[in-house]
Amino acid sequence: MSFNKPLNWIALKTLTTKEVVRFTRIWQQTILPPVITTTLYFIIFGNLIGPRIGKMGGFDYMDFIVPGLILMAVITNSYANVASSFFSAKFQSSIEELLVTPTANITILLGYIAGGVARGIMVGVVVTLVSLFFSKLQIYNLTVLVSIIILTSTLFALGGFTNALFAKKFDDISIVPTFILTPFTYLGGVFYSIKLLPDVWQTVSHLNPVLYMINAFRYGFLGVSDISLWTSYTIIIGFIIALFLINLRLISTGYGLRS
Repeated sequence: MSFNKPLNWIALKTLTTKEVVRFTRIWQQTILPPVITTTLYFIIFGNLIGPRIGKMGGFDYMDFIVPGLILMAVITNSYANVASSFFSAKFQSSIEELLVTPTANITILLGYIAGGVARGIMVGVVVTLVSLFFSKLQIYNLTVLVSIIILTSTLFALGGFTNALFAKKFDDISIVPTFILTPFTYLGGVFYSIKLLPDVWQTVSHLNPVLYMINAFRYGFLGVSDISLWTSYTIIIGFIIALFLINLRLISTGYGLRS
């Protein structure tokens, strides 16, 4: 395994296709559950609790939380797709067959990431369509929406790859989503504006990278954000570059791949 092998476009296309076919074949387990879960959020927080809260950030509460709920589904599924798929390949030792081929490390990484991004975007689109039954969604900036959803799904697909590399058993796959991903997402401004928090908690919230993604995505829909848009892009792209290089280095050294 080395950095010197060129990017193989045929291998990349094959890996990506395999990943997409894998999660679409079992859509009842990969696409349907997040749609049902998010629909329950729409009903409980939007229709039942929302009218009691009133306005949030100048918008109906339902309209305010919809962007965050969509991105939350994207984050969870991008991460889960790569973490489960790559770890399964490790567990079954099928990844070894790929590693001994001329396929470059970067091709392997990009193939799994593309699969995670595809699932994240597909879930995001379906959840967005469902949200139209509960909210009057309008697009303020399509470029921001598309770029943020792609960057966010890429970042968490990379995170899922890292988790799969470090995982020793299947239980390790659920530790990060349960104890890190879920708290960061819920505390990332999905259900509230951080301007409602005391100053000290606003400062603490700025340490949460998910906050920047959700606010940038909300800007794409509503045109409002608690965070500077360019700060959000800088944070997200910075994390993507860092995780990409870390994962590429880990594959190169064979970390978590050699018995």
